[in-house]
Amino acid sequence: MSAQTLQYAYFPGCVAQGACRELYDSTAILAQTLGIELIELKKSACCGSGTYKEDSQLLEDTVNARNIALAESLNLPLLTHCSTCQGVIGHVDERLKGFQTDNPAYLEQVNGFLKQEGCSPYRGTTEVKHLLWALVGDYGLDQLAEKITRRLEGLNCAAFYGCYLLRTQDNLPYDDPVNPQSLENVFRTVGATPIYYRGRTQCCGWPISSYDPDSSFKMAGQHIEEAISSGADCLVTPCPLCHMNLDSRQPEVAKLLGKELGLPVLHLPQLVALALGVPPKQLGFDRHLVSPRPVLEKLGF
Repeated sequence: MSAQTLQYAYFPGCVAQGACRELYDSTAILAQTLGIELIELKKSACCGSGTYKEDSQLLEDTVNARNIALAESLNLPLLTHCSTCQGVIGHVDERLKGFQTDNPAYLEQVNGFLKQEGCSPYRGTTEVKHLLWALVGDYGLDQLAEKITRRLEGLNCAAFYGCYLLRTQDNLPYDDPVNPQSLENVFRTVGATPIYYRGRTQCCGWPISSYDPDSSFKMAGQHIEEAISSGADCLVTPCPLCHMNLDSRQPEVAKLLGKELGLPVLHLPQLVALALGVPPKQLGFDRHLVSPRPVLEKLGF
């Protein structure tokens, strides 16, 4: 399939339609610029961010079987731009595909609930794919390189993969869960320099922020400090929840640590869109709490 005909059933998730609206907007602009068609799943429900299973694994499986079934009804892969959504929905998809042979009674129970709500059954006929995987595995970095109009030369980018993207699924076809390189390969493709540091594959601390904010902020602060000391101009993350803990909570993190930080945190589609020539004002940078102005100035915007 050529890049110009790529289509996805688009699962935007909750955070990108609220606290991180700039991610929703920049994803739409990136897709349009690359000629990718996103068919938004307007009737989808929150994946639960891993919390549903604390009460009921059946609840998490049923809610997300419905989300996947919505994509299956379009005969398209489900695309998300949130690592947490990818981890949760992708894990459910793997579980239920396995249950087609290992536990068909359970899958029948899930589909029974979907039938009660007038929903299509889960069939296990599609994929759950993060935007990062779509860029690397479907669109292709060689094809992306041909679209670059403004190479991001001199920009030192530190990836922040987070937890869910790498470690919730048994099958990770586009990367190595222990030593991932996909984000760094995107950085190289757009002309930026990857910065490696210890915390790039660790948890941002968001999951515990509601009941142990000090520990959460210390985790985030450690990653930010390590990235700064390694020479990063910015962090780039494929997860809006990571973005919230690293960007919107960064002033609180800095206060807890007793030091200034000020490291900009970019969403993946924002970074790529800049290299495609999209003006920064269209990408929602004014919504960031930590100003990305140093990044934009370094790139000559």
